[in-house]
Amino acid sequence: MSFKQFSILLLLASLFGASFLFIKIASPSLGPLFLIESRVGIAAISLIIFARLLKQKIEIKHKWKELMILGAINAAIPFVLIAYAELNLSASLAAIINSTTPLFSVIISILWLKEGKNMRTFLGIIMGCIGVGILVGWSPIQLNVKVMLSIGAISLAALFYGIGGVYSKRSFQDMKSFDLAIGQQLGASIVLLPFALLDMPNKLPSIGVTISVLGLAILSTSVAYLLYFYLIKNIGPTKTVSVTLLVPIFGIIWGVLFLDERTTLSTYIGLFVVLMSILLVSNTKQKVSDVPKQVVK
Repeated sequence: MSFKQFSILLLLASLFGASFLFIKIASPSLGPLFLIESRVGIAAISLIIFARLLKQKIEIKHKWKELMILGAINAAIPFVLIAYAELNLSASLAAIINSTTPLFSVIISILWLKEGKNMRTFLGIIMGCIGVGILVGWSPIQLNVKVMLSIGAISLAALFYGIGGVYSKRSFQDMKSFDLAIGQQLGASIVLLPFALLDMPNKLPSIGVTISVLGLAILSTSVAYLLYFYLIKNIGPTKTVSVTLLVPIFGIIWGVLFLDERTTLSTYIGLFVVLMSILLVSNTKQKVSDVPKQVVK
């Protein structure tokens, strides 16, 4: 992984980390289904407008079936699962559980793409999971049915992210990152629309909720998925989804900056461990067959 690619990975982590805060603010007011429909719908529109301003041709019709599938498994389903879970869990805990995505990605890559993984990759991922555990300390969580179901929902979302990362690499080698980002959000919007119409809020959102929805849609979705698909095509799905190990770190950073949250020694120890795990995973050598045939510019 080059310095440029690692910098993009950090930026992507910061945007994805902010998404958990935006969802935590907006989900109780709008409801999970309507919130996520707003997220992917606004994201798709903003990406299309951006593409027109740049005079880029959008080519997604020939892959519309695959994009519908991608929109469902890599956006609609995991987004909704996380939004439901955050009705009962904190944003930071949701981000931490979501960091299990690389584990699923490795397993799916081995089973689906027949990729060989060395001990360095597995050690890096295990170290990352230990790091995010350190980040939250050992504060007890009051377990009940709602909390257990919410933890299960985010774990299931992580599984879908792992599947989506591998599926996008396998099915969209010939598509530009821009087209993939637009196609995924449009696909997710179409899938969710009938369900969102049945779950519309009864009152107009507050200014804070509105800002959160726009931040979630434009920053944490439109911009983030352009970066995400760029990395998928250039460094592979396993290394890309390792971004979820960094997401809790940025959740803490945003909490300190905007919510005056306190940090402890475990915060900084966890930060160091997670960064070391990312270096282990990102320095794993790729096989020639894993290198994308076409590099997105």
